[in-house]
Amino acid sequence: MQNNTFLYKFYYQWWKSIDKSIFLIISSLFAIGLFFSLVSTSLIASDKLDTNSYFFFFKHLIYILIGIIIIYIFSSLKTVQLFHYSYFLFFITLISLFLVPIIGVEVKGSKRWIDLFFLPRFQPIELLKPFLIIVISSILCSVRSSNLYLKYLLSIVLVSIISLLLIMQPDIGQTLLIVFSWAVLIFTSGINIFILFGLSIFAFISLAYLIMYVPKFNYIQSRIFSFFNRDTGTHNFQSDKAIESITSGGYFGKGIGEGTLKNRVPEAHTDYIISVISEEFGVVAIMLILLLFLMFIYMVFKKINYEKDDKTKLVLIGCVSLILMQATIHVGVNIRLFPTTGMTLPFLSYGGSSIVSISILSGIILNLTKRKIRN
Repeated sequence: MQNNTFLYKFYYQWWKSIDKSIFLIISSLFAIGLFFSLVSTSLIASDKLDTNSYFFFFKHLIYILIGIIIIYIFSSLKTVQLFHYSYFLFFITLISLFLVPIIGVEVKGSKRWIDLFFLPRFQPIELLKPFLIIVISSILCSVRSSNLYLKYLLSIVLVSIISLLLIMQPDIGQTLLIVFSWAVLIFTSGINIFILFGLSIFAFISLAYLIMYVPKFNYIQSRIFSFFNRDTGTHNFQSDKAIESITSGGYFGKGIGEGTLKNRVPEAHTDYIISVISEEFGVVAIMLILLLFLMFIYMVFKKINYEKDDKTKLVLIGCVSLILMQATIHVGVNIRLFPTTGMTLPFLSYGGSSIVSISILSGIILNLTKRKIRN
């Protein structure tokens, strides 16, 4: 009886302190992703496995249940505990990223995953991203050194190491996402704009050299060339089918299960989920989903405006920027603004590593935006 009372009190304190509006939007986005997994992507599994079982749906449901537990754990920690555990988890995930070239699983020419018995096809970079935001923010806000340029140098070294590991896989999409998140953090911290511009030019030239002259990255070169020349390249097929699906869906879509994109494009339930939704439920559904993302970002930034601790501000800005950039790239690829990158849509796309990653980010955001309860 006492244990039940303790658990109830602990849960009550958690529910009383978190920002319920942000939590409601996070829950809504997860629920929307699960719904589309049920009505759309489960049909893919039925065709591939020659069965009527809802294979993708049940796997997606399990991942979301795990994600809810993760959100609860990270959001219920004390702020000091959150940072301490994040440093530890950062080094664990960084080690796993180092192990990818050694024991990683190669899929379609890229070695980005490690097989774990409890999380098949585990992608280390997905779990590393939330903790990287906290580590970089901690470096930039460290009181042990007053030399801001030394802090910038340490953050550059750290991001460079991670970027090189990603380039080896290769995974240029995640590399750009990591570099963008770092740039947002150091820009927010007050770096000289000319230094940031110079670093950006250097990074751009380095990336261009890799793509143009290193054979390992010929696939990226072909994607870029085929993006500008619509008559060549297999990647145009995916992009053309995606935008064709969005157009054919119109304002209100073809109806549940009537879409064809999910059967014509590989990984449609991850990389092209927006197009799948638009084809069956219309542009109106996409606009509502984007509105939820905008509301989520607005509410977090509203909390940032009242926050006094610089470290907390940086972490929240980094987390929101990461989610915003990833969603922007995903939507941009689906409407053919960007070349194919293989970027999932936060909260909605199918995938264990992606859901765990966004759950950690959500838990961190809920933790740092919750009200301080006085005992």
